[in-house]
Amino acid sequence: MHRRTTWLALAILAPLGLATGSAQSADLTAPPLIEPPPQIPTWTYRFVPYGWLIGLRGTQTVRGRSVKINASFIDVAEKADTLVGLMGDFEARNGPFSLYANAVWTKVDFAGKHMRTRSLAPGITGTLGASVAASTQLGIVEFGAFYEIARLNGLAIDVVAGGRYWFQEADLSFDLAGTVDTSDLRIADGRAIAKSGSIDWLDPMVGARLRYTIAPGHELFLRGDIGGFNVGSKFSWQAIGGYGVDFAIYKGVTFSGIIGYRALFVDYVRGQGRTRYEYDMLQHGPILGISMKW
Repeated sequence: MHRRTTWLALAILAPLGLATGSAQSADLTAPPLIEPPPQIPTWTYRFVPYGWLIGLRGTQTVRGRSVKINASFIDVAEKADTLVGLMGDFEARNGPFSLYANAVWTKVDFAGKHMRTRSLAPGITGTLGASVAASTQLGIVEFGAFYEIARLNGLAIDVVAGGRYWFQEADLSFDLAGTVDTSDLRIADGRAIAKSGSIDWLDPMVGARLRYTIAPGHELFLRGDIGGFNVGSKFSWQAIGGYGVDFAIYKGVTFSGIIGYRALFVDYVRGQGRTRYEYDMLQHGPILGISMKW
């Protein structure tokens, strides 16, 4: 009787033991429920070589002689001796933060209907001569940082702060006449030439940028900033708007075409009398470029 009871107990407990062992084995082998770590933002880069068809409207003063310039980007582009050099934009982004730099270098010449004499600085006698021509080499380097402060339904809003460095060399030339004061001018080929030498300054600037994705690979952008604040120039402002569309991807690089319009104004003054230099000018015109992002 005792032996039959023992075998009955083993028959009842054996399945329970197997079930318990299976449950323990399952507990040991089940993967832990751990949430994956959040992805760390990585750097992305964008380089945009571009062309800016610059028109000029304002006043150029060299050695106290001032002339008024009014030439559209078409007038400038038609000049065979106008040289467009380096123009490029670079931006490195990590999450909402990005660093950027932009460079422009160009040389433009004006004469005839695009210019007229304006005034002489105090202490300079005579006139500017019957015929006036101007040549300006211009370099602009912007640098700074963007920070995205909001994003909603495809619209991103960035604030920007940085600086804008200017470099210029300008020459004004006039026909020689008995009323032209040439005491501080260079005489060459029957003309009096006022040369500025190298002029440079640095402006702080602040602004904002809007980026709107209207469809995958299609983006509208608008940027504005103000600067100068009597640190370098008296005042400056800039407005840029445009449209970009992706058209190809090659070896991880996304290529986009960009078209837009850029306007940049600055009012800078240095010196008095015969040493006075002034660049009170609006530079504006279409921009065309190709963006490379990786």
